[in-house]
Amino acid sequence: MSRVVTGIDALPADGVRSAVTVGKFDGVHLGHRRVIERLRDEATARGIARTVVITFDRNPLEVLRPADAPLPLLSTAQKTEALLAAGVDLVVVIPFTTEFAALAPERFVSEVLVGGLSAECVLVGADFRYGANGGGTVDTLRVAGEQLDFAVALVDDVCVSGGERISSTGIRRLLEVGHVAEAAEALGRLPRIRSEVVPGYQRGRTMGYPTANLAPGAEGFIPADGVYACWMHVDGQRFGAAVSVGNNPTFGDVPEKTVEAHAVDVTVDLYGKVVELEFVRFIRGMRKFPSADALAHQMGVDEVEIRGVLGLQPAP
Repeated sequence: MSRVVTGIDALPADGVRSAVTVGKFDGVHLGHRRVIERLRDEATARGIARTVVITFDRNPLEVLRPADAPLPLLSTAQKTEALLAAGVDLVVVIPFTTEFAALAPERFVSEVLVGGLSAECVLVGADFRYGANGGGTVDTLRVAGEQLDFAVALVDDVCVSGGERISSTGIRRLLEVGHVAEAAEALGRLPRIRSEVVPGYQRGRTMGYPTANLAPGAEGFIPADGVYACWMHVDGQRFGAAVSVGNNPTFGDVPEKTVEAHAVDVTVDLYGKVVELEFVRFIRGMRKFPSADALAHQMGVDEVEIRGVLGLQPAP
């Protein structure tokens, strides 16, 4: 069967014993990957055949309190890919609707954990809540486990150096101010976005720095305005890139935030292709230059610094 299923109706219900964990898994950060490692360890220790992550197609706040809902760190597709790459056997994506939000805790346990996934071990955090109005707790889950023959295991928070708890909220705050290197420490990987390349103003080409313009609505969390050293992935290849995020105040006619990437040392036709950008380091903030020539000069200075950050050879 597929390693990703969507919706309660698509649950395998095949009787295969499973170790299961549940959560938003926004970002699939270092803490989330430690949860998955623990899930795999529990499955091995208990002789359980399958590891399963239950997650959602959106942050539950988008339904429960839309005004408080944060932007996601990863799209649902990116999230499921990251979970599978972390070693999960099956990812269950549940559309978080008003109907699902109203599901009684007892039904979540009986229909999803037991009936749909044959859970033998459920791994959760100490503050885990489930079911309508968050009525289900670790204590009620343990009682259900005693009645329906599954174990409940708790997983501790994971902290970065300095003792701060790793959280999606904390990572989002770092990206909002351009601290991509610090965000990478908590993510356990480089922050990334991806989107299709679309035609732009082609000003970079006239200045000697042709750029790939990403379509609006990129998957992933776009960091603060500025210039970044990045890796660009396309068609299985990786290139160093200078990436600009913002509305290019030098020209003043770009109405919204755009992402433009200049591949270093290569000329490649990217129109219509999907590229992924990994943000390595913030180089400088976005600012207005007195002329296109002044901007072009700064872009040359930026490229020298970006080459050093990425370990690329100096320009010939």
